[in-house]
This record gives sequence, C-alpha cells and structure tokens, in this order.
Amino acid sequence: MNNEIEMLHPLVLNVGYAVHNADWNWTDVRSPFMRIYYVTGGSARVQLPDGIIELKPHHLYFIPSFTTHSYICDSYFSLYYIHLYEDNQGGHSLLDDWVLPNEISASEHDLDLVKKLCEINPFMKLPESNPDSYDNNPMLMKSLMVNKSRAVYDKVESRGIVYILLSRFLKHAAAAESVKDERIERVLDYIRNHIYENISVRHLAASVFLSEDHFIKLFKQEMCSTPLQYINSKKIEKAQLLLVTENVSVKNIAYRLSFDDYSYFCRIFKKIAGVTPNEYRFTVK
Repeated sequence: MNNEIEMLHPLVLNVGYAVHNADWNWTDVRSPFMRIYYVTGGSARVQLPDGIIELKPHHLYFIPSFTTHSYICDSYFSLYYIHLYEDNQGGHSLLDDWVLPNEISASEHDLDLVKKLCEINPFMKLPESNPDSYDNNPMLMKSLMVNKSRAVYDKVESRGIVYILLSRFLKHAAAAESVKDERIERVLDYIRNHIYENISVRHLAASVFLSEDHFIKLFKQEMCSTPLQYINSKKIEKAQLLLVTENVSVKNIAYRLSFDDYSYFCRIFKKIAGVTPNEYRFTVK
C-alpha cells in the first residue's frame, strides 16, 4: 500500500455499547459513513447485498459506507458500535482501492481497544439505536463538530485505535474493482483522483491512446457500465456524502463536483439515489 496510508483520515462519529432485546430491526439502512461492530453476546443478523451474515460473539464486522443493509434481531444481542467518517478532501481514500471482509475473528486485544475508544469518547454514544435519530444532516454535522473540537491527544489516541481495528480488516482485503486491462485501471485511478473536476470521456480515451468509441466499448466490457455512467455514479456518491456532512447549498455541491447544469445534476442524483438532493439531505438513514 506504500504511502497510501496518508490518504486514510477516519474520524469517529459515534462509539458506544448497546444491549438489545429483539429491538434491533431496521431496514434499508444506507449511510455515508462506515460501521465497525464488535459483538459481545447473543445473536442477530445483517442483510447485505451479497446475503445474510450471522453476527457472532468475539467477531468484528465491517459495513462500508453507502452499503444498503438491514438488521434482524429476535432475541438478546449486545455489541460495541463504531461509526467512522472518511475526512478526505482530495476525493480519494485508501479504502476506495480495497474490498474489506465483512466479518473477521477478533484478536486477543481488540475488545480492550474498543473499550478504550469508548472510554475516551463517552460523549459520542448514541442516544438510541434507530438510524433515523442519528443518521441525518443535523446529527452528523453535530458529531463532526464534536470530533474536531476534542483535545489533540484524544484525537491522536482515537485515530490510532481506529487504524489498528481497520488494519485487522485490511490484512484480509482484496483489491477493489480489479480489471484485466491496465488501461482501464489507469482510467479508474484518474477518475478517483479527479472526482471534483470535469472529466470528459474524450479526455479519458485520449489518455490511454484509444479512439472514443473503442474506449467506451472496452470500458463497458470491464466495468459493465459506460464511462459516463461510472463517472456520474461516483460523483453522486460524493455528493451524498457532502450533503450530510457539510452545511452548504445543493447548488454549491453540484458546482463543486463540476456539474455546470444544476438541473442535470438533480436529475442524475434522483435517478441514482431515488430521491432529490434535498430529500436525501434530511431523510438519509
């Protein structure tokens, strides 16, 4: 991973311990932040796009940001939860390049690390487990402000613990969006690193010395979408994150992502996210 660690800037939004009794049942949760769980007792399940995972004690679980999932709990269940926001201004994170496993066995000292993270961040405990209560623009903004106003030593210690926990998953990670053609790999890397800029398909084709038609055909073979569809999906994903973590207008976000036509941005956003940008800002969960 070389110096890619410099692109990883996780901030703790929420951390705490929760006990449930058949009351951890939330459907179609899709958040702009990632989750880490350490299960301590009981049983529950998480429905992910690839299937259902049984949550077992003394295991760590990872749910990436923007992953639609549901919780299923019909008995006693206890866990520690950690919600992390990626504070990367350049538009690209180390985690963009890797697919982390959803489940791993916890190592000997992981529970102590999670408990320590709770101890130094007691004010980041969730008031309730319903995502509607905390997964929205006002609460996320408040959590980010609290995080950034903490003492430097708390920030350093918290980030150190988070790095260690993420390293457990990264040890078993696989390269993301693995493609056979090196030219498409270079294009994907360019898109990730220039997500805030105007990215033209013509420029991408020229950068790998292909005609535009040939490039589009090759890209679709590798990625199962056209270059424009892929670019728009990544831009809208970034817009979703900005909508719930920054107090700026929708139009400002559209222009920041190099959408010159605001109406076009709103149409694309609704097509991909299912709701308008304003609806997303206040109903995300």
